[in-house]
Amino acid sequence: MAYTLITANRNYSSWSLRPWILMKALGLAFTDRLEPFTGPENYEDFRSFSPTGQVPVLVDGETRIWDSLGIALYLAERHPGVWPAHADARAWAYCVVTEMHAGFGALRNDCTMNIGVRVAPNPKRAALERDIARIAEIWAEGLSRFGGPWLAGDSFTAADAFYAPVAYRVRTYGLDVGAAGQAWVDRILAHPAMQEWEEAALAEGWREAAHEAELLAAGRITADYRRTN
Repeated sequence: MAYTLITANRNYSSWSLRPWILMKALGLAFTDRLEPFTGPENYEDFRSFSPTGQVPVLVDGETRIWDSLGIALYLAERHPGVWPAHADARAWAYCVVTEMHAGFGALRNDCTMNIGVRVAPNPKRAALERDIARIAEIWAEGLSRFGGPWLAGDSFTAADAFYAPVAYRVRTYGLDVGAAGQAWVDRILAHPAMQEWEEAALAEGWREAAHEAELLAAGRITADYRRTN
């Protein structure tokens, strides 16, 4: 199999990170193709490789899979380890992955992903507080119920991959996800693949106006570790 995974800016693209870290953690070989957000509107350019005009996209020969969950499901049909082996853990992982895929709008809107900065956030809306509390609950439940150190047991699975971008948000905005949740955040941030992704994010020279505006609306930047042009 000769996979190509198309992703966007490391610093901003949370959806790109999910299949990328999953494939890296599972040891799946792929060509890493970066298509950065470079302007206020990337839809038409991205339509040349993605029917939705969005990333990520997995290319496998003549087959294209253009959604992060679709990619996880496609890979699971071909490789072990995407989902937990134990039936209870697997059912739980299905639920929390789809919950992340479909929800947590307040977290996405109020805490935009920006790996290279630290932010003193604005006062949190009730909806954001609920999202953070629910994520902390999910993490604590998985770690307690399945024994850790990963969310659904002793192996890194899609459950960890789909919450990986939240770990960066926890650090960027100083979010409180409880002791168990913070331990998982520290663990995943130390994963070699996450370190590789972060190193590339900090080295990027791109700044995309819409993402930067979202960052400024989120709170006061207290540190910026990104490369300066």
